[in-house]
Amino acid sequence: MHDLNPIALPIHGNVALRWYGLAYLFGFVGGFLLLRHLAQRGLWVLKPDKTADFIAAVALFGVFLGGRLGYILFYHLPKVGWAGFAKDPLIVFRVWEGGMASHGGILGLAIFTWYYARRHKVSWAGLTDGLCVVGPLGLLFGRMANFINGELFGRVANGVSWAVKFPLSLGEEPQDVQNAAWQACTQVDPTLADATSLDALIVSARHYPEVSNTLAKFLQPRHPSQIYEGLLEGALLFTILWVVRMKFKKAPDGMITGLFLALYAVFRIFGEQFREPDAAMVGFLTKGQFFSLFMFIFAACFLSHAWRGRPRKPQLELNADGR
Repeated sequence: MHDLNPIALPIHGNVALRWYGLAYLFGFVGGFLLLRHLAQRGLWVLKPDKTADFIAAVALFGVFLGGRLGYILFYHLPKVGWAGFAKDPLIVFRVWEGGMASHGGILGLAIFTWYYARRHKVSWAGLTDGLCVVGPLGLLFGRMANFINGELFGRVANGVSWAVKFPLSLGEEPQDVQNAAWQACTQVDPTLADATSLDALIVSARHYPEVSNTLAKFLQPRHPSQIYEGLLEGALLFTILWVVRMKFKKAPDGMITGLFLALYAVFRIFGEQFREPDAAMVGFLTKGQFFSLFMFIFAACFLSHAWRGRPRKPQLELNADGR
């Protein structure tokens, strides 16, 4: 039974330090240190003293703005419609509640880095190569935060020994099962009688083992898909790209970006096989899989750019007789 607390450190009242926020902090700090290391070794287009300002701008204009707007456009609006969004437009700013779209973040980074490259007259592909090397670290920390929050859980996994029962998955059960769960848990904790939010039930289960044990009876074990995706899109992807960057120091600009886009798409499409769809399907594909298909097109563009910019071997001069 999943019972991890999304709050890392309570501060005062409703103000608290959450693991979700710490995940972004760890990702940006780690990205800054690694990018500075690459810059010091001449493996990035920016100088070391420009790294801190660049990462700060990336965090605000690329990741947060792109990721949040991507979530609102791709996932939130299709659920509530424009009328529902108009009733609560401030949801755009409540990032501590979760809701960041990785595809939106990648798109936001692409737009911001293109602008930054033009303004500072550096190679756009070279700029994105550095970000793509360290970016998977942020994806790893983000997926771990998703697991701690118990959100974006996997599909039902009967017979899997490491399957987890996620309290939030009660919302995926038939209505009669949900009603029965509420009634049973209310008998254990009478304060739930006036509660209407599933969050209240989860908080009660986190503090009272009796409520947790009762709730678990109505939940199905599911794949911890957040961990699968974190290991694939984060740890494995970072390892591959870091090795490529270190081994091929003279790789043409755009090669690592192309590899990132192609491998991320492959890992995301595979990982989504184990994840409970959190939005309407696009045919037989989840939205995450559908958006990932477009990444192959951009991957091909960057790899083609890298191929054209690869170092050419000098041609041997021919003798007078043509030999």
